[in-house]
Order: sequence, then structure tokens, then C-alpha cells
Amino acid sequence: MKATNILNAILILIIGIGGGIWYSSTQSQADSFEEIAIHTKYDNVKTAIPAPNNSTKRKVDPITVVTDVETATINLFEETAPSVCFINTSKMTQSGYWSQNLYETPSGSGSGFIWDENGSIVTNFHVIQGASKITVTLSDMSSWEAEVLGAEPNKDLAVLKIKAPSRLLTPIKVGFSEDLRVGQSVFAIGNPFGLDQTLTTGIISALGREINSITGVPINDVIQTDAAINPGNSGGPLLDSSGRLIGVNTMIYSPSGASAGIGFSIPVDEVNWVVSDIIKYGEVRKPLIGVSLIPSKRAREAGLVGSLILKVVENGPADKVGLRETSRNNNGEIELGDIIIGINDIDIKNNNDLFLALEKFAPGDKVSITYQRNGKELAVDLVLGSSVGS
Repeated sequence: MKATNILNAILILIIGIGGGIWYSSTQSQADSFEEIAIHTKYDNVKTAIPAPNNSTKRKVDPITVVTDVETATINLFEETAPSVCFINTSKMTQSGYWSQNLYETPSGSGSGFIWDENGSIVTNFHVIQGASKITVTLSDMSSWEAEVLGAEPNKDLAVLKIKAPSRLLTPIKVGFSEDLRVGQSVFAIGNPFGLDQTLTTGIISALGREINSITGVPINDVIQTDAAINPGNSGGPLLDSSGRLIGVNTMIYSPSGASAGIGFSIPVDEVNWVVSDIIKYGEVRKPLIGVSLIPSKRAREAGLVGSLILKVVENGPADKVGLRETSRNNNGEIELGDIIIGINDIDIKNNNDLFLALEKFAPGDKVSITYQRNGKELAVDLVLGSSVGS
């Protein structure tokens, strides 16, 4: 009996000692974890145990709204970006005055866009001016050496040619600039500062602007936009909300050299006929009347129908037959020039009608010009001049 009691006492003692050790160990570990937690939260000690990555990652919240405007802009960019390309130029330079060694050095960069499936690329003339080598990089990042098909410096336009397969060439959609309005949304895609495929948005902030080309010859009826246009955007497209080309971005007005909210684009109606001639002839061969015109927007605002002559080129076809330009009299009052309302049997209601009508003729053709002067309708025969050498 005594032996049994002794054994039971020893067993209870062993269990008690073991339980005490286990409790002490567990409490010590808990105190240690609590201390670490406290330091982690308040003291940011270096010995803190980092939390697992998945415990700090925010979960993704669901999309609540994607507006129709956002969707349209995304679609416009994705559809048009393949038509836009990056242009790099380089030129050969000597290492020294007496050296015969030539080195190829980068000379500039800009943007351009695919005009047709034959590899015609449109850009600004000033982008490729003076270059000995031109490389065009397409949206798939393939690069192609380009040759110059032709240029029209007076319009700051040039057409390049690359030998890329047609499957890589997505021609840009072409629009119309005659009926553009101030406040209309516009989009510019280009490569500012060498950053490829950049989209900027804005509105048409003015129409009928005049800027000087690189040759000093004025470019009329230019589009002004507040869409950001920076160095490297030159030669890239200005698009309407349908993703159609309405202008070629050519320059910015900025004392700092970066976008200040005033950019200029050559209107697509002018681009279309210049590029078409360059592709066909290697130069612009348009028949000319020998006049400059008041922008159609100004004529419409004045309630006029037709093409109002602003200036008559001295000794040009119009000057030779006595057509009159807009001027001021001795009292400072504006005296309207002649308003062209027809060529042969083609009615002319605006400047674009006149440009399209002239495309049906060639330099040297004799045409009948119907015009209004002081409310009277008159007509005169005129021999068309040529843009070549003008």
C-alpha cells in the first residue's frame, strides 16, 4: 500500500514538473512574439520579422466606370498606332578639317505615317532635311532604310519610301479639313523626345492660321491645336475623333521649345494633293491660277460663296488676265477682290472645290474662270500656270 502511494506521488510530481516547464516555455515564446509585435508596430526595429508578401498586397478593386469617351479614345489609338512610325536621321561628318575620315552621326528624329501599302511614308521636310541616311521604325519595332521620293519644302512636306512587306503596312485613314470647326476634338500620335507611340489629346483652338515654312514661304489655312506637340512629334498625324488624318503636325509656338498649348498642323486637303503629286511625279506639278485665297472659314463668316482672292501673284496667270486681289482704299476700307465661282462648268462654292476642280486640269490648259466683282458676274479665259519652278 505504501509502495503504491509512493509511486503515485512520484508520478504526480513528474507530471507537475513537466507541465510547469511546458507552460513556462509557451509563455516565454508568447512574450517574445508580443515584444516583437510591439517593436514592429511602434519602434520599427531592424530585428522585426517581415510579414509575408501576400499579407501586405492590396486586392484589386473592380472597375466601376469606363466611359464611352475613354473607350473611343482607346480604340482610336489602338487602330491608328500601327500607321504611325518613328523616323531617325543621320549625316556624314568629318573628324577634322584636314581629315578624310567620315563618320555617321545622328542628326535628328521625328514622326511620320504610312500613306499606302506601297511603302510611302509622309513626314515633314524639316525632319529629313540634310540627312544622308534615314531609318523608319514601324510599330512592330522593325526598322527600314528609306529613300526620299520627293519633297515640297514650301509646304514642309516630304514623302519617303521603304521596302517593307505590305503585311506590315497599315495606311492611315484620310479625312477632310475643309469643314473643321473650332472646339472639335483632335488627337496627336507621335514620338516626342524619342518616346514611341505617344498619344496626346486636345481641341482645335483656331483655324485659318498662317505660318512660315522652312523656306520662308507662308503656309495658309493652318490648323491650331492645344493637343501637346513636342520635339519629335513633327511629321506625325493629327486625327479627328473618327481616327482620320486631318493634319500633319509641323511646329509649336513655345519660348521653351516644349509644348505650351499652341501647335500647328498642315491641313490634310493640302497634304493630299501634295503627296499624290510627289508619289506620281517626284515633285509637285499642280496647275496654278496664280492667286492666294482667303480661308474658307473667313469667307463663310462674311456670307460669301466661292473662293475670294486675297493676293494675285505678280505676272502670274490671274495677273495677266486682270483678276483683282483684296485691298484697302485710301480711307482704309477693305475692298474685296474677285470671288471665283466657277471653272468651265464646275461650280466653286469654297476653296476645296477650287482645289479639286484644278486637279482635273494640267499646266498649260486654257480654262474659263467665272467670278464675281462688285456684285456682277463676269468670265475670263485663263491659261493655267505650273507649280514647278514657281
